[in-house]
Amino acid sequence: MKKIFKSILLAASVLTCATSMAADYPAKNIRLVVPFGAGGGTDAVGRTLANSAKDILGKNISVMNRTGGAGAVGMSFGAQQRADGYTLTVVTREIASLPQMGLMQHSADDFKLIRMVNLDPAVVLVAADSPYNTINDLIKEAKANPGKVKFASTAAPNFYLMTLEKDQGIRLNAIPYNGASEAIPAVLGHHTEVTMVTPGEAIAQLRSGQLKALGVMSEDRIAFIPDVPTLKEQGVNVTTGTWRGIGAPKDTPDEIIETLGKAFDEAMASEEFKSFMAKGAMTIHNLNAQQFTDFVKKDTEVLGSLIN
Repeated sequence: MKKIFKSILLAASVLTCATSMAADYPAKNIRLVVPFGAGGGTDAVGRTLANSAKDILGKNISVMNRTGGAGAVGMSFGAQQRADGYTLTVVTREIASLPQMGLMQHSADDFKLIRMVNLDPAVVLVAADSPYNTINDLIKEAKANPGKVKFASTAAPNFYLMTLEKDQGIRLNAIPYNGASEAIPAVLGHHTEVTMVTPGEAIAQLRSGQLKALGVMSEDRIAFIPDVPTLKEQGVNVTTGTWRGIGAPKDTPDEIIETLGKAFDEAMASEEFKSFMAKGAMTIHNLNAQQFTDFVKKDTEVLGSLIN
């Protein structure tokens, strides 16, 4: 009986402490873990969002870059921190793929997802003088000559390519490169014939006419390249891309998650953040905690069908 009573007192004490913590939140500065290096797209989005949100929350949000394992090191680190709202993590699509590949111990279930911040579709790109003018030109060649078309792959495995290959029953010759910064020059130099990256990663070459877009892998056309048709418009039912959001350790009190969510909503609506995203040709895609959680669950299943 005494043990039961002590357990009840302990539970009540923890609940009181959590309630008090949430009521005072934030009482100190916040840390945002970015699982990729300084200067990259994920880092830039995280830093700009943090800067836009700090005045709303009334506390500074410092950025910690914790790199390695294609995002696994930083996201696992963030998941293991105290669930008090003072360490947040930028979570990316890798949280849905790496655990299924055995490359990360933690998963999205180890976070309370607060907000999705952006969602960028992939765009299929070739050199301006390429003989391919539509996605169907490329697919036709790939079907006639399996494994012949050279694809500059920004990652291994490349889920953009895998999605198209599975849907169309084709096979391209994937040649690995270290991200879009290497894959794009490989296409421009005619070392490879095609690549798939996000619009922001190739917007300069698209606007200068060095690259030609065969299609964007989204439900609808996007504002940054409005003349580029979707694959769906061309009869190819494929949509894929990448996304970023913010998460906190899974035991973080709901009241803190709500406070942060409202702050990030306001930050994403700020002129500073909207201007930054537009300049980088990145699409703001704000999903609330439940919508984001449902989205990640579905995307995990989609990736699982490609991995397993």
